[in-house]
Amino acid sequence: MDRNIHKYAFSMMALCLALFWTGHTAAAFAEPSLPIVADEGEYAIEVYPVKHRLVVKKKGQIIKKYAVAVGNPSTPTPIGEYKVVYKGKNWGPAFGPRWLGLNVPWGIYGIHGTNRSYSIGQHASHGCIRMNNANVLELYDMIPLGTKVTIYGHVLGEPQQNPRDLAEGDIGGDVQLIQSRLKSAGFFEGPCDGRFGPGTSAAVRKFQRDHQMRQDGVVSRKIYEEFGLWE
Repeated sequence: MDRNIHKYAFSMMALCLALFWTGHTAAAFAEPSLPIVADEGEYAIEVYPVKHRLVVKKKGQIIKKYAVAVGNPSTPTPIGEYKVVYKGKNWGPAFGPRWLGLNVPWGIYGIHGTNRSYSIGQHASHGCIRMNNANVLELYDMIPLGTKVTIYGHVLGEPQQNPRDLAEGDIGGDVQLIQSRLKSAGFFEGPCDGRFGPGTSAAVRKFQRDHQMRQDGVVSRKIYEEFGLWE
């Protein structure tokens, strides 16, 4: 492992530890701004957050099913299509013996083990996908780098949930969706990267001003309704 990979691994671990300690941080529904990943290789992973299920396919056929824990409503697991871009070992008890990192554009997310086996089958993580340690060891040895990972659901959450309010500092596919809508409406000029920074906050305030809303920079129900995302 060269120096750059060591640096990448350290930065990934640091951010995940921060998320762990602070708590901040059907088909997949894709906005134009969300990446579409081509099928490559004989393996593929599918994650179904509502069912707390991870499925491994080989040449299109299901070969393994695992129970998992996924993100809670305030720090959801990112919906969409990604790739396994990093594989690591022994990051510490909270992450179990193995880590498979995904190329989510707005943060560090992955599939990993856990020292909280009781959380499996629940919405309990800060966005990562937790597995029992024995299962993640098996998955790690099976899955090569570059494997496509599809996480199913809707970017705004499960049908019975209301979209979460968004403010500066938030990250996620819902942030990326709002950025895309703001850009299409001419209010936002930055990258649709899923990171709610000062530029996104300023764009939200401009939108609120032009629509006679309270200019607090927070994406709440009224803005979702204006964009046709909440009825």
